[in-house]
Parts: sequence; structure tokens; C-alpha cells
Amino acid sequence: MIVKQIYTYNNYRNFNYLVACPITREAIAIDPLAYDLVLKEALQEDLKIVAIINTHEHMDHIGGNENIIMNTECKLYAHKNAKNKIPNVDYGLSAGDVLKFGKSLEIQILDTPGHTMSHVCLLVRGEVNSLFCGDTLFNAGVGNCHNGGDPISLYETFYNQLIKLEKNTKIYPGHDYLKNNLEFTLSLEPNNKNAYKLLKQGQKENFSINYVSSLNNELKINTFFRLKQKEIIESLKEKGEDLKDTSPKEVFLALRRLRNKW
Repeated sequence: MIVKQIYTYNNYRNFNYLVACPITREAIAIDPLAYDLVLKEALQEDLKIVAIINTHEHMDHIGGNENIIMNTECKLYAHKNAKNKIPNVDYGLSAGDVLKFGKSLEIQILDTPGHTMSHVCLLVRGEVNSLFCGDTLFNAGVGNCHNGGDPISLYETFYNQLIKLEKNTKIYPGHDYLKNNLEFTLSLEPNNKNAYKLLKQGQKENFSINYVSSLNNELKINTFFRLKQKEIIESLKEKGEDLKDTSPKEVFLALRRLRNKW
């Protein structure tokens, strides 16, 4: 499998992706907002874009669709319930769908509501699996629920699906928010040595836009996967978060509320 992570250098700090079969060079473009960069990368790497997959309907993920399609005549895939929100969708996606491109590229569709209710993550099978997770899971963080989402659904996505993936699964998010997310982790868990070490590494130029995490690493640095840590629970109480109890669900929801204001 060929993976090209393309940083867009815009104010939203988007990542766009090309994922391709190394045998046929057929590629899919994931959330290709910066269509010019995506087309340039495909040309340089001799990749033929045959499909676009949008993880969800927000404009910073679908804004480049029209230009990619105009230049490649590729097909557009998105969540089946986003077909009335994303123009010109050719194929609606459901949980458990498996898409095959070229001779070796296989993509399992995960229905992952939370950031929006029509959000998919793409699990690409390989020697090491890769998760293209849009705005559901970020490096050291989680997506917000401001524009059509639901925090309880996001919690269920994390703990009914994502946490059950193989621990060496690579994580490819929709944005680079690594620095802010690590600082949020350390504001609640100042003794988290893994987060502190990574934040210091991140001071290197362009570190975060080339960084690729794994689920195993996220379990160590991502507050939203660390819901039973006493230090985090005590920090939430000190910051005035009203916890009904200390169940993982209540801690997750409190963390999401606090992150909204942080």
C-alpha cells in the first residue's frame, strides 16, 4: 500500500491523503480539499486517482471534490446519509462495506458517528493496518461535535469500535492539532511522560505535519482514551466539571465539554 499524507498549509491545518495500490498505481483521494496539491502529488508519483472518499460532509473535507472529478473523472464515495449534503455522490457507504481498488487495496468502512452523524472512518488492511479517521480521532485528541454531531455517539464510537482495533494500527487524522492536544493532555495529566516527551519532540520544525501515530501510542497520550486515570478525574473536578459519577462515559463527556472551552 502506498500512502501519501499531504499537509495543506491552510488555517484549518488539514491533512489530505492519497492511498494507492502499488501494483496498478490506482489511488483514492481522501478528503481532498487542496485539490491542486493532491493532483500534483498524484502526477509526481504516477498515481491514477479513480475514487474520492469523503469521511464526512464539512466543507473543509469536500471542497476539492469538483476539481478532482473534473480532472480525473473519478467516482465519489461518502456515508449513505450524507448523499443529500455532499453534491454528486456516486456511492453511499454503510458499516461493513469493503471497497477494493487495484489488485491489493482493500478498505473496510466503519460507521463512526460523533463529529457528525454521517461520518465514516476507513480501515485499510495491510501488513500494518491504517485508519483514516477524518475528524473522529486526532493525534492526541478527538473531534468536536459543534456542527451536527453528538458527544455520546462519539464516546460510543471510541469505545465500541476504535479501541478494539489492533494496537499497531496507524492513525491518519483529518487535521494536525497535535501540539494543542498534547498541551490539553498535560493540563490534566502533567505527569504523563509520553505526552511530555512527544511535545518536546514536536518543537522540531514541521515535526507534527510529518508525524504518524498508532493506536497503541494514542492509548498513552490521548486523554480521551485514558478515562480511568485518577489524575485526569481529579483534574476535571478541580476545574469545576460537574461529574455525575466517574464512569468512563461521564469522564469522556466532561473532557469533551472542557476541551470546547480550552
